[in-house]
Amino acid sequence: MGIDRAGISQVSRPNGSSVIVFSYGSNMLSTRILERAPSATAMGIGQLVGFELCWNKRSDDKSGKCSVTETGHPQRVVWGVVHEMSAEDKLNHDKAEGLGQGYGERLVKISTQAGQLRAMIYYATSISPGLRPYDWYRDLVVAGAREHGLPEEYVRVVASVPTMTDYDLDRAKRARRFLPSG
Repeated sequence: MGIDRAGISQVSRPNGSSVIVFSYGSNMLSTRILERAPSATAMGIGQLVGFELCWNKRSDDKSGKCSVTETGHPQRVVWGVVHEMSAEDKLNHDKAEGLGQGYGERLVKISTQAGQLRAMIYYATSISPGLRPYDWYRDLVVAGAREHGLPEEYVRVVASVPTMTDYDLDRAKRARRFLPSG
């Protein structure tokens, strides 16, 4: 790691061959992200300061998925997992996330125990207030938060998000296979 002029830790990436991504939704769960980006390695947890977690990303399945909204208030934070992945896997991950079709990407500062670093995040470009996630989707987010040891109070808040039932039983079954009790 090196330090840039802004004092932010930079992960060494020879020839730009890897990318740092901050996961705050269902991609925190290792089984989920590794299916999309097999090279993804969890580097630790971090905080996106001045943002809040939302569930208002309009999904093709008519449910709400995670996004973040900038609040400007330093007491608001979104916890998540810092992943490093190959540039090739990042392209596959972009496709799976729908980059350019409901999600955009942005480079942000993430606070970690080792200091600050720059990471890419996905954020919703297609939002609809009042959406609810499917129960399985919220459960994926909670499982990822627990897997990586995010603060218990934060996990409790995420676990308390109201959900709706997915009546597409095949889709729900496919999604739940990522869960530890799967």
